[in-house]
Amino acid sequence: MALPQELQSALDEAHQSMKKALNFLENELAKLRAGRVSPDLIENIPVNYYGTNIPIKQIASISVKDARTLVVKPWDKNALEPLEKAILAADIGVTPTNDGEQLILAFPPLTEETRKNLVKKAQQIAEQARISIRNARREALETFRKLKKEGIAEDLIKMAENELQKLTDKMITQVDKHLQAKEKDIMTI
Repeated sequence: MALPQELQSALDEAHQSMKKALNFLENELAKLRAGRVSPDLIENIPVNYYGTNIPIKQIASISVKDARTLVVKPWDKNALEPLEKAILAADIGVTPTNDGEQLILAFPPLTEETRKNLVKKAQQIAEQARISIRNARREALETFRKLKKEGIAEDLIKMAENELQKLTDKMITQVDKHLQAKEKDIMTI
């Protein structure tokens, strides 16, 4: 039995919000350093460049020199100093070395304590995603209640609520899977 258009669109909207939360989680977890460094760690750090905040990836190339070293080469040499300031301000645990043409970021090896802190940060990011998913569910439930007052049959509302709960459970499970994979990645030496 198909749901009425109003209920289906509320479900679709909740699904889109939940997918955004999952995408946020994936992007944020990618920024956490596990073993090898990755351009994802710094590419979205905002740089004050001629009075505008621009992500690093738009004003410089970022390459991986080795497992613990990133090289940031700006397309405009005038961007070196703002890039260096932005990386220092981002507090990512590394001080860039400026050789006049590029910045070299040599990341220290991960200690047990650093790994545990990264796992805690991953858990916080996952919790933010779970909260966003639950908020999307709550908003959809409020829409369902309004539609019930407008005269939509209670059995249809119950059916939509069941679908919403299945969707929520599925998304929360995906969050947990992403978190477990990242924790394993971080704790693997």
